[in-house]
This record gives sequence, C-alpha cells and structure tokens, in this order.
Amino acid sequence: MSKRGMWLRIIGAAGIATLTVGAAQAGGFAIREQSAYGLGTAFAGIAAGGSLSSMFWNPAAMTQVPGIQTESDLSGILPSSSHTVGGSSTFAFLGSAGNSGLDALVPGSYASMQITPRLWLGLSVNSPFGLAVRFPDAWAGRNYAEDTRLETYNATPSIAYEVNEWLSIGAGIQIQYAHADLATGIPGAPPGFGVGQLASIEGNGWGFGATLGATLKPTPTTTIGIGWRSAMNQEINGSLTLPPGAAFNPPFSTPGSVSTTLKLPDQVSLGVRQQLGPQWTLLGTIEWTNWSRIGTSTIEQPNGTPATLLAGLGGGAVTLPFQYEDGWFFSVGAEYKWNDRLALRGGIGFEKSPITDQARTPRLPDNDRLWLALGASYQVTPRISLDAGYTHIFVKDTPIDISATSGNPWFNGVTYVGSVDSHVDIVSVALRYRFDTPAPPPHKLLITK
Repeated sequence: MSKRGMWLRIIGAAGIATLTVGAAQAGGFAIREQSAYGLGTAFAGIAAGGSLSSMFWNPAAMTQVPGIQTESDLSGILPSSSHTVGGSSTFAFLGSAGNSGLDALVPGSYASMQITPRLWLGLSVNSPFGLAVRFPDAWAGRNYAEDTRLETYNATPSIAYEVNEWLSIGAGIQIQYAHADLATGIPGAPPGFGVGQLASIEGNGWGFGATLGATLKPTPTTTIGIGWRSAMNQEINGSLTLPPGAAFNPPFSTPGSVSTTLKLPDQVSLGVRQQLGPQWTLLGTIEWTNWSRIGTSTIEQPNGTPATLLAGLGGGAVTLPFQYEDGWFFSVGAEYKWNDRLALRGGIGFEKSPITDQARTPRLPDNDRLWLALGASYQVTPRISLDAGYTHIFVKDTPIDISATSGNPWFNGVTYVGSVDSHVDIVSVALRYRFDTPAPPPHKLLITK
C-alpha cells in the first residue's frame, strides 16, 4: 500500500470519534478520559508518553511511536450525583432530585505517521469538554438546574520533531465544534406556578486554539514531558426561548436570536516517567487548568446588547456567572512489565476543583476528588495491542447554598440550599494498531565456553 493510501486509512481510523455523550469527569466541565492507558495510572506521567494517546496532552510524545500507528479509545463513564434539598429552600416542598448523573460513552482517536527518522505528522479527534445532566421538572432546585447538555468535538492536526536523542518538540492546531442546550426553571415564579415553565438557551459554535509540547530525556531512564493546550473562546450562536404569555415576553421576540462567548481554559501538564529497572517505571503528573478565565458569559442580542428578563422573572441581564478558580490535578503511579507482552499499572490522584462553595450550583456539583486507578496492556501481535483501565473517583461531600446571604453569583431571588453525594466509576479500553511492519528485535550474540 502507498503511503498516501495508508495515510487516508489512518485518518479514517482517527475520525471514528464522531458521537459522544458529554459527561464532565474532570474539574469544571472538562473531560479527562482521553486515554485508556492513562486512566490506568490516574494519568500519572501521561504528558511524558507511554502511548500514542499521550499526544492529547503533549504533541511531542508522538516521537516515541515509530512507523505508522493508530489508537482508538472508548471510555464508559458511570456517574452518580444524588441531590438532597434543605428545608430552607424556597421550593423545598417540591422535593429532592435524586441522581442527576447520566452514563456516557466518550471516544478518542489518534493517528501518527513517521515521515522521516526525525519528523512525525499526527491527528487526534476528541471531546475535551462536556456535560450531560437530567433533572425532574418539579424539584426544589429547578430554578438553577434542569436538563443540560454540552458537547464538543475537537480535531487537532499535529507535527512533532526529534531534535536529538534527548529533546523532541511538537505543535498542533485545535479546531473545535460545540453544541450547548441549557434549561432552567423560570426565576421568581411563586410556589406551584413555576412548574412546567422553563427558559432554555440552545446554540452551536466554533473555537480555535493550539497545542505545544516537548519531551526531554536528561538520562537514559528519565523522560520529562510538558504540554500546553491553549485557551479557546468558543463563540456560541443560538436562541433564547421563554414560555408563551404576556408575563414572559422579553424585550425581543421569543425564541430570540442570541449569542455568547464561552471562555474555555488553557492547560499545562507536566509528566515524568522514571525507569527503575527493566520491569518497574515510576510515574508522576502535575496539571494546572486556567479555569479562572471563564468568568461570566453574558447572553447578547444580535445588536450586541445583553438579553434581559422582565422584573417578574428576576430582572437584569441573562448571564452564566461561572466564576471558577483555577484547577489543579496531581497524581503518582507505577507500571510493572510482567513479561514481553503484559504490563500492569496503577495510580492515585487528587484533583482540586475549580468550583468553590460560593459559586456552586446543582447543575454542576463539582468538588475535590480522589482518583484510584488500575490498568493493563497486552501485546496481542507485533501489530496489535490492547489497553484497559478502571478508575473509581471519590468526590468530597458537596454543599450547595444559593441564597441572598451566600454571595453566590447565580442567586436570582429563589433560595436553594442542599447537598450532593457523588462518586464516579470509569472503564476505558483501547485498540492500538501498527500499519507498517515493525523492525525485528536485535539479534543477541550467544557466547559459549
């Protein structure tokens, strides 16, 4: 097969990540589950390499993958977030929501081709941000959370170059499509009146960004990787819909055309892989995510002025006041090479949530998390290998206080106080395939006496 034909095939293989159900399982509404290999170590050391999927964090990691290879990952995310309403809530009589989490399948695909001994081209297709939650219409927190979905589809063509034996560099361009659909109970409605009355915002948009990275080998047994995924302004255009009736008419027709800018964060990942011998490798990761840039998204009319609600609906501009802090993630792990075909791994991670008690809503009840992970890889043939990973995430008990005295920027005149009990199970598998013929292992010289 010609290189051109092979390249078309691996682009097709990378393009399978076309359907995804958004499910935020990292800080904010990011999706960390982009690698079955990485999931098995709580993503310890992932920016320093280990599999082709490391290029999501660091495009320079492609130089560790010889020849022409693809990787297709699929993660099943099984979240549980059980909501309990407090008695001081305005609509406490409507009751709690139960589990708002929705199971999700998140694919990710990767392809790379070694053009010369030092030059690689690659492509990844991922869903780096997402959220999918479901609530009953009649529940106490309906004025702050009803059914919501955010889906993103991100393609990143990349290039990597091996400068010398100890330094590789890489870069890529992010092209991202997003679809958002957010529903909320009408604020300010008296008890018993608001049920069935929803405002919804739905739209689509495009955003563009970049990736940069480098790997260093200061010693033959040490690999350090650092990668950067740029911030991205996702321009969403769509419509704001309010229920019919004179009491609900905004100062523009409904559904009315609106737009907003979602300021997605940039991210820096530092990974280390330290071989201790032929079998053991220690792994570590530090990751910072610039969630504080997201601020408040204002919903604007076509003429550029903010969309506003009438006083009976809470009044003022329609905004999404995220007000997050920066997020941090730390993990350590180890990998054990059982034999030439089987490798086992595990890891533990801690994630500092960017969502504070003051800015939290039941729509995204994120809090600090502890990750426990196990994984394995098996070389089926010289061309085919399989990865599998499992993680359980313990989420810190999560209070929610949206009231006049809480300082929560989402407060719209309706008090909601409650708590959320959450945990997440994640299972991920991957298939890695090499299109060209691997080089045979070097012959060993047997010396007999």
